Amino acid sequence: MEKIKTRRENEGQVLRIVLSAPPGNVLDAQMMSEIVSCLDAEASDKKLKAIVFEGEGKHFCFGASVPEHVKDKAPDMIRGFHGLFKKLLACAVPTFALVRGQCLGGGMELAAFCNFVIAEPSAKFGQPEIVLAVFPPVAALILPGIIGQSRADDLVLTGRSIDAATAHAWGLVHAVADDGAALLADALAKHFLPKSAESLRHANRAVREAWHRELPAALDRMEQVYVKDLMSTRDANEGIAAFLEKRPPKWENR
Repeated sequence: MEKIKTRRENEGQVLRIVLSAPPGNVLDAQMMSEIVSCLDAEASDKKLKAIVFEGEGKHFCFGASVPEHVKDKAPDMIRGFHGLFKKLLACAVPTFALVRGQCLGGGMELAAFCNFVIAEPSAKFGQPEIVLAVFPPVAALILPGIIGQSRADDLVLTGRSIDAATAHAWGLVHAVADDGAALLADALAKHFLPKSAESLRHANRAVREAWHRELPAALDRMEQVYVKDLMSTRDANEGIAAFLEKRPPKWENR
């Protein structure tokens, strides 16, 4: 069964990608592969001006698949996850996240990576990986530039969640609206659809020049830190095991 739904809107100028595995819309290997395949097939279309991500149901995304974080699966998981962000960066089409409900872990990384985040009041944002004794490589790299170092430290090191209003005040969310879909449709109609698709891509590459120059290599470095250093620790493996076994973790600080 497919885990995303896609459709072209506004005479093909908008690609909507719906994470379709409710209730949590977990970003597992299958879903990530489907998103990358969709981008391969659609993002080269010269008339495409926007890519919109949203979650089916009450929530955007609970995060990446925890079972795929176990030591023997982690290398493939993180390589595929980082590959998704490299693909989004390379295609350079402006991206939007429409967020309702929980937006956690890898789901928050996906939303934060987008050019624009529109949240409904129910939205909650968080990077809870540290609770499982791991960390979010993409968030660690991009959040300091988006919300500032101290706030990035807060989310990555505490694992706590913030509400939509706080995320807006911090600069993670661009707008909060009771009807996020209507606000997004209006923003697309006013500010993006009237513009040149080709020029939007060039402008997006320009405004994210530092990401294009530095992020792919940084992701490769973080992949090595995660797989070779973090996953060789006892506590990282204990945190994942405890979550899967639905029990409190027993830390040994090693």
